[in-house]
Amino acid sequence: MKFILKDYQRDAVRDALDNLKDARDDWRRKSRKTAFSLTAVTGAGKTVMAAAAFEALFHGDDEFDFDADPGAVVIWFSDDPSLNEQTRFRLMEASDRINHTDLVVVENSFNRPRFEAGKIYFLNTQKLSKNSLLVRGHDQQEMEAKAGDLLPETRPDLRAYTIWDTIQNTIDDPELTLYIVLDEAHRGMGNATIKEKGTIVQRLINGSGSVPGIPVVWGISATVERFNKAIEFAAKHIKLPNVVVDAAKVQESGIIKDIILLDIPDEVGDFDTVLVRRATDKLKESTAAWIEYAKQQEEARVVVPLMVFQVPNTPDPNEIGRALDTIFERYPELPKASVAHVFGDHTTQRFGNRDVPYIEPQRVQESAWVRVLIAKDAISTGWDCPRAEVMVSFRAASDRTHITQLLGRMVRSPLARRIPGNDRLNAVDCLLPRFNRKTVEEVVDALMKGDDSAPPSGRIVIDYVEVTPHPDASAAVWKAFEAIPSQTRPQRGAKPAKRLTALAHEFASDDILARAGRLAHAEMHKALDAFQESEKEEIEAKRKSVITVDGKTVIADMKGKEKSFEKFWEDADMAVIDDAYRRATRVFSPDISRTYVEHLAQKVASVDDDPEEYLEAIVEARVTVAGLGLVTEVQAYFDAEADKLAKAWLATYAPQIKALTDDRKESYRQIIEMNTEPQGVDLAKPESRYEATKARENNKETAFSTWKSHLLCDKDGKYPAELNNWERTVVEAESERIGFSFWYRNPQQPGQSSLGIAYLEDEQYKIVRPDFIFFAQQDGKVVVDLVDPHGLHLVDALPKLQGLAAYAESYGSAYRRIESVAEAFGKLRVLDLTRPDVRQAIMVATSAKGLYEGVWASDYA
Repeated sequence: MKFILKDYQRDAVRDALDNLKDARDDWRRKSRKTAFSLTAVTGAGKTVMAAAAFEALFHGDDEFDFDADPGAVVIWFSDDPSLNEQTRFRLMEASDRINHTDLVVVENSFNRPRFEAGKIYFLNTQKLSKNSLLVRGHDQQEMEAKAGDLLPETRPDLRAYTIWDTIQNTIDDPELTLYIVLDEAHRGMGNATIKEKGTIVQRLINGSGSVPGIPVVWGISATVERFNKAIEFAAKHIKLPNVVVDAAKVQESGIIKDIILLDIPDEVGDFDTVLVRRATDKLKESTAAWIEYAKQQEEARVVVPLMVFQVPNTPDPNEIGRALDTIFERYPELPKASVAHVFGDHTTQRFGNRDVPYIEPQRVQESAWVRVLIAKDAISTGWDCPRAEVMVSFRAASDRTHITQLLGRMVRSPLARRIPGNDRLNAVDCLLPRFNRKTVEEVVDALMKGDDSAPPSGRIVIDYVEVTPHPDASAAVWKAFEAIPSQTRPQRGAKPAKRLTALAHEFASDDILARAGRLAHAEMHKALDAFQESEKEEIEAKRKSVITVDGKTVIADMKGKEKSFEKFWEDADMAVIDDAYRRATRVFSPDISRTYVEHLAQKVASVDDDPEEYLEAIVEARVTVAGLGLVTEVQAYFDAEADKLAKAWLATYAPQIKALTDDRKESYRQIIEMNTEPQGVDLAKPESRYEATKARENNKETAFSTWKSHLLCDKDGKYPAELNNWERTVVEAESERIGFSFWYRNPQQPGQSSLGIAYLEDEQYKIVRPDFIFFAQQDGKVVVDLVDPHGLHLVDALPKLQGLAAYAESYGSAYRRIESVAEAFGKLRVLDLTRPDVRQAIMVATSAKGLYEGVWASDYA
């Protein structure tokens, strides 16, 4: 893969490959057909996950412990040829093991007896429709109806095989396994209970006439309920476990935008022009912000944001023309030829006095000249455009579904990562001139919950203000803030050797450590040499087991009706040795295994002096590595050594990493996260954040209180926040302490400016985000206090408290105080987590409430 998979992507790929392995075995051994689905919100990178799975399917993958299927054939099926083309491009963009010749678009001229192994064939609904050249001449009913004709029907273009023939022959070939991936799998399923001839998709899945159903079916979509029901109703495929991507982890990764800003009129009236002007201002601001960010990061590529202008299905051309006039009046620097549309008729449209050309949806992202895009619905299935950052909709309030669907296509982050501490660049603006406060709540509800096309969003705010760093906060305060250790969520199945080699690659790329890869391998060679020296006898025994195959001969005495066994030993051939070596590479990684073999061989022979002797030494070294891999203790030892070296390097070169651009730092952040234990990462200074200023409940608006001395503030030095009674008490009490300087309300959404602490619940790691961080002056230095009002009514109260205690054990020296506050006996009580005895009591406790009511807590003051 050209990309490092996010942790949720790696988990999904692993689960999908487990299903594909079971599906392959079921088909090959039992002729059983299977199906499963992958559900992931829009923007999660479903195509990247599919690319990783296809690489493993065709070539094998040691990280996922997956053997290649040499007979694998994949059909990628959707209802839109432009969506297929977009997918084909993304697969090439993501994979370094699947080339363009492996990705075959099935055109009308396609004519093969069967599909070829190792390839992905792109088909769409139109290619399988009744009048398509690919299927004409196959319809059994049509052929029977014409059986009485004097002249038999000739297939079009002298075609030897229809596409249905090709599918049937591929399924019937015992050397091939046909897999089908249904993109946007909720579409084309029809009614699961229909009894008539099914849809094209249903015919592919279930079979039709002489053509059997495809053996392995994999549905991919943001919503797969209809697909799942259709599979269950047909009862022709065994249902394998569905793969469900956690939407919270997707949001946490930063691959989709953090916040949606909704602007609506405060009163009834015609505010189209007003909000179009405001949308244009936001486009200008976004453009300037991205240019400034590129300058700061010294990036050659600048994100060029665009505005999506959504209109009704039957728009008034003159009304659109007037809106375009407003946009160009407000933003005269926009080139006149910067507007395009994606209407269904694909022709140039006249809006007022402007001619606006059509552009194919999949070309919008790459066509930087498009700054204003006019659209109707959700543009097209599967379409997304990461640089679309502003949307103004002339849709009526009754069309909220069309609005949420289109917004759902605009949530991918332009750089596929979160911009640290900058809400402006992590946001989507949506302006709704024809909505009011009541009707917009339906949009908010839909966006918060997610629906068929729009993923659930992290934050949605209507009445908001931008807050930026407080002008009185000193550099020392911000230095203390950035030194606060946050924690990552551990990753299932993370391998230390892969983490080490990835780190070495990045070090070499950034000129931080010359020949880092070679140095990493050399250190691991030393570690394995030391292990060999300490475990000589066991390794020699395992080595002999690799080169010797033992078995038993059954001797049957037919006369005496008895049987006996006789042992035998034979020398292993190269196939057996290669298989043992390949299994060992899953312990040490293929790269380190290869270089360690060379390291061992070079101890006894030289390729220059005696090539034949060197080849023999290579074989002997492979046997040694295979034997090493069979030693039970070697995995834990090797992983610990790789982890120790990676941690040492990260600590040694932390200043150089910190000096890199955000893009490069994100690469290291992902490498740090490649661990099965929580890892420490620094916080990033927030530069811009949007905060709500009002709440609305039961048609009544309430303005939030504003507070002084917050690290982020509006132009008046205030910070709006809705605090409950506990929180208000804590903020007021801490503000009165001697030396108090500033406070920070820790965002409850993921991001580099939000302190996260890992905790374990039901054997799964989660992240809790404490409420408050306080900064004070003491003895001429800035000190940090972590104070967290802790609710006791939730079932995860104790696991969260235990996570905080474990964090205090590891990072207590970064704080003056770490305290957890909760109500007990009608008053606030506090646990001091800097005390070892309190931490120990928390770790063995069975009830959080009992801790605050017992001797470990004291009154909060």
